[in-house]
Amino acid sequence: MAVGRVVADWFPVRTIASVLLRSVLMPAGFEIRSPWDFFPGLMFALGVWTRAGVEWAHMKRILITLSAMALLGGSALAADSEEGFVSMMDGKTFKGWKKAKENEDTWSVKNGEFVAFGSRCHLFYVGDEKPFKNFHFKAEVMTKPGSNGGIYFHTKYQERDWPRQGFESQVNCTHGDWIKTGSLYGIVNVGHAFSKDNQWWTQEIIVKGDTVTVKVDGVTVLEYHEPAGAQPGEFTRKIDQGTFALQAHDPKSEIHYRNIRVKRLD
Repeated sequence: MAVGRVVADWFPVRTIASVLLRSVLMPAGFEIRSPWDFFPGLMFALGVWTRAGVEWAHMKRILITLSAMALLGGSALAADSEEGFVSMMDGKTFKGWKKAKENEDTWSVKNGEFVAFGSRCHLFYVGDEKPFKNFHFKAEVMTKPGSNGGIYFHTKYQERDWPRQGFESQVNCTHGDWIKTGSLYGIVNVGHAFSKDNQWWTQEIIVKGDTVTVKVDGVTVLEYHEPAGAQPGEFTRKIDQGTFALQAHDPKSEIHYRNIRVKRLD
């Protein structure tokens, strides 16, 4: 009798699915971040089971069970990852946001997105009077080719010019500036773009104590630990507290932002 047949007969299919999920997929390097992450792994497991002699009838039952677990488990993971986050935009207006007093026509709201397209203008978040210190920020971002932008944090409202207070998390896939998406501009500069033009990505900024972590689509781009005794410069770039701002950089850059949310970690 085939080993696979014996195993399938001895254990409930759900148990086998759980065991194979842990013993076959995860050790093989399949990371489970969303429901869709399961399916390449299922194809891999199918090959493993075939070589092990598991009969198709049992294999089919296991695949169906794993698929259901993937959808339910993935949904639970997604829900857990968003717990505590508060939306920062209504998708229709600039409620909770305030434009700098230069080139205000640069910003528009289209299809539930903030669109930056025009000469320099920064859009500041004013929807919460309490400053943000420790937080987890997420935004979906999309750039057109050759565009430059940024997400500021620990900043404050400024009517004109480049914001002097706080940090800028760079948004740049193919603009001429070599400092690319996710960089902590002027502090930790990354020359490789973890994002692509014309494709949405999720940019995350996490501040805890003296540490800033930036992620692009779940990949950690940098983790900055501010050294003891760090002093602010003309552009402060020092961990403090404040609000957020989105950057419209130049007339040739077009940046789209949507699904902006934040969770306080204080």
